[in-house]
Amino acid sequence: MTDSAAASPVISAADRIDMLRLSQTTGVGPINFARLMTQYGSAGAALAALPGRMRKAGRRDDPAIPSVSRMTDELERLEKLGGKMLVRGDAGYPLLLSHVPDAPPVLFALGDVRKLSMRSVGVVGARNASAAGIRIAESLSAEMAHAGICVVSGLARGIDSAAHAAALHPGLTVGAIAGGLDHAYPPENASLQQQIAENGCLVTEALLGTAPQARHFPRRNRLIAGISSGCLIIEAALASGTMITADLAQSYNRELLVVPGSPLDPRSRGGNHLLKTGQATLTENIADILQALPRELPEREPAPWQRSARQNPPVTGFSEPSLAWGDLPDTGWIDPDLVQQSVRSLLSVTPVAVDDVVRRCQFSVSAVLATLAELELGGVVEFVPGGRVALLPN
Repeated sequence: MTDSAAASPVISAADRIDMLRLSQTTGVGPINFARLMTQYGSAGAALAALPGRMRKAGRRDDPAIPSVSRMTDELERLEKLGGKMLVRGDAGYPLLLSHVPDAPPVLFALGDVRKLSMRSVGVVGARNASAAGIRIAESLSAEMAHAGICVVSGLARGIDSAAHAAALHPGLTVGAIAGGLDHAYPPENASLQQQIAENGCLVTEALLGTAPQARHFPRRNRLIAGISSGCLIIEAALASGTMITADLAQSYNRELLVVPGSPLDPRSRGGNHLLKTGQATLTENIADILQALPRELPEREPAPWQRSARQNPPVTGFSEPSLAWGDLPDTGWIDPDLVQQSVRSLLSVTPVAVDDVVRRCQFSVSAVLATLAELELGGVVEFVPGGRVALLPN
């Protein structure tokens, strides 16, 4: 569990509180967080500029920026619980997640944070899993844990619970949750969640006291997909949260592995579809998993604001170099209203890939990304995990 980035830059306590405040401000998602940090050099400077930036972007109400005292209390409560705040760029921040363009700027963890950066596999599947599916999840998860591979899942009923429980004895399991670290969900998994905190690690984007809601689960799925080297699917309906996690894993260039199921069972149609279309590796045993996984972990990626402008890659996998964290390019005047009109015409409340928006616009990658970021500040759009964007309901 070595980490080549052990010498990460030291962030002062005051700066960490400001980063937490910025991350919890409405309209500042992971993309805008990185952009603002890069532009202003610190969270404190970004917070000072934010009200003006948001009004300029069209927001009529002042941003609800959490106070220093409130976030200080939050960190004190977290410390009493035994938890830690992990800022993107910290040595303890999940290694593979540091490579994800829309990685959350701040995480909260309870347990051994070294487990977050191990060679790992996300194990996901049906909540109403069959007895055979649960048995397979237990068997493969136990074998992975004994082989030194950490099992990552979402603490849901069914496959998730079976995978966690099987990997508990060697302590090689990570539970990504949608709510706060002090909130057990589902309630019957309270004991399992506590055991994971004691023997493995829990991780979330949510503040303490947050009860999980439907809108939180895509973020939980992003953590499962982003932390892991591969994603193992055991029983997944075509339209399911498991398939959302699989889509996220694909967007992050993770290995997809699927245990095939009966074509007569609706719970197997999603996984079987991935196999049929060549998107996943057929998986029957631990040998299949070991063969599919990368042998080595990459170097840790510094946070975007820790790099020079030339080192910053595009937000998504575009071939054209972009100023993902900057303003509109200086290579000629572009009417921002025209860019915004073109971008908004392509958006709806249904999330669409940022790549698709860029491809269908006649403007540069930089101009489109900067416009989308300004629309988020203005309360018009939101970025969705997996490089997607959607209009916010009026």
